[in-house]
Amino acid sequence: MISGQWSVVSGQIVAWKVKCKMESKVAARSFRELVVWRRSIELAAAIYRLTRGFPKDELYGLASQIRRSAVSVPSNIAEGQGRLTTGEFRQFLGFARGSNFELQTQLEIARTLKLGDSKLIDVAEGLSHEVGKMIHAIPEKTSPRTKSLIGGR
Repeated sequence: MISGQWSVVSGQIVAWKVKCKMESKVAARSFRELVVWRRSIELAAAIYRLTRGFPKDELYGLASQIRRSAVSVPSNIAEGQGRLTTGEFRQFLGFARGSNFELQTQLEIARTLKLGDSKLIDVAEGLSHEVGKMIHAIPEKTSPRTKSLIGGR
């Protein structure tokens, strides 16, 4: 049986869920406060600027696929932050990481096919690598073996 208790720690709401003597603590902060989410929004915007320069015959091909991958990154980060446990958040970070790798592959394909402005591809790749490093670092900070991001127990 799951029981829930809400408490306020350092001005932040913290959800406590207890099940079978296992405890999971998740800060109920907004995804909008996450730097990785903000940078991934910038990445998605950069992708839209890039794909506007693709040929019209790519509108429903690679351009569409690149856009979907780019939008998936911040979407999964936001959805994960909205979940109730750190484990769920980490799972959605994994989805965001996978979408980011898809995006990097698609950018390489666009570069190889000489689609879009090469400088805009460089900008998008730089943002993608930055976001990827951030996503990779978060699970270490949210690991059960380390302190939570809000400095709890």
